[in-house]
Amino acid sequence: MNMTETVKQLIIINVIFFLGAMFVPAANTYLALWYLENPNFGIWQPLTHMFMHGGWMHIFFNMFALYSFGSALEHFWGAKKFLFFYISCGLGAALLHSGVNFYLFHDGLNTLVESGIPKSEILQILAEGKYNTKWQEVLSVNQFNSFTEAFSVPAVGASGAIYGLLVAFAFMFPNAELALMFIPVPVKAKYFVPGLLIIDLISGLY
Repeated sequence: MNMTETVKQLIIINVIFFLGAMFVPAANTYLALWYLENPNFGIWQPLTHMFMHGGWMHIFFNMFALYSFGSALEHFWGAKKFLFFYISCGLGAALLHSGVNFYLFHDGLNTLVESGIPKSEILQILAEGKYNTKWQEVLSVNQFNSFTEAFSVPAVGASGAIYGLLVAFAFMFPNAELALMFIPVPVKAKYFVPGLLIIDLISGLY
């Protein structure tokens, strides 16, 4: 199927943002999605982070999936409904990501505060992009990593919106046969998409 107009415009915008960030590195700080209590957080970031990517492979696979699945959905839904769904999925993913980070951060923060370390001191050190090695004596390795990464590592990419398209495609075209790149074994969408989601969920947990 030919690339539809909205999909084409979204790909162009993503490529412009990606190339722009290469020449203006500050854009990565300004437009990526930071943790809510991080000084770098901005209310526009749940939207703008969808157009930022971490590398060539990251943007290639996201844009390839946008072209492959988005064009079919836009063809049947129309441009307005497709764009609304795409943006909604991206914002929903940002909300879920932020919610998980909020839990992980405050789990570590509460443990540190209960050990006698002042909350204001912890937040000040983190805001400076640092951490205290004494925290590693209080938190487990996983808890420490989750705590610091939740606060200090921003999210980028259209993956949340793309996964929304994948699920919608599987509902609309359950018997369409799909195959992973370089593995030409067709699998029906109703099995392919849930399988991919499960694999990514397990990868994310571990």
